[in-house]
Amino acid sequence: MDTTFIDELASAAPTPGGGGAAAYAGALASALASMVGNLTVGKKTYAAVEGEVQDALAALAELRGRLLDLINEDARAFEPLAAAYRMPKDTPEELAAKQAAVQAALGGACEAPLAIMRACADVLEQADFLARNGSRLAVSDAGAAATLACSAIVAASLNVYINVASLEDENLAARFRDEADELVERGNSRADETLEYVMAHIG
Repeated sequence: MDTTFIDELASAAPTPGGGGAAAYAGALASALASMVGNLTVGKKTYAAVEGEVQDALAALAELRGRLLDLINEDARAFEPLAAAYRMPKDTPEELAAKQAAVQAALGGACEAPLAIMRACADVLEQADFLARNGSRLAVSDAGAAATLACSAIVAASLNVYINVASLEDENLAARFRDEADELVERGNSRADETLEYVMAHIG
């Protein structure tokens, strides 16, 4: 097994960090949900939902690729912010330049984890669909995928919240915070519904 990403995550390097880990978890959730779909297609028992399951598989493959790309996008978005924090602040001019650079970089540092949250929310919806319509033999895997996707949403949200706390543009901060709040609330609600359904069918 290639552990390059895991090893990089465990190192002292600032990236990949929480955002990258969240994107990776979301990609794993997508892969696990896809397994459920692939165990469903071609089975006579599920012929009535064959087309919808195929659509889910296509969506999950696209989301998986997007989340893997977002690992690097999140790291790239953090680089300007890290560089800004390293700028000198020994004179009033240097301090002003540093503060301006930090503010300019914070927006991008919020956008990447929000994109991760959106993609993971979509994975969660597909996992819920497959829990309810996919192979009964893999319903627990669909539940696990939903749990992973929800956890990834919450994990990515922490990067949004910590960066928003430093934003001086209150309108922009409110926009980022409100979207993160909505995605977390929706994700938790959907995951709870999915797990309730899964537990009822395995317990």
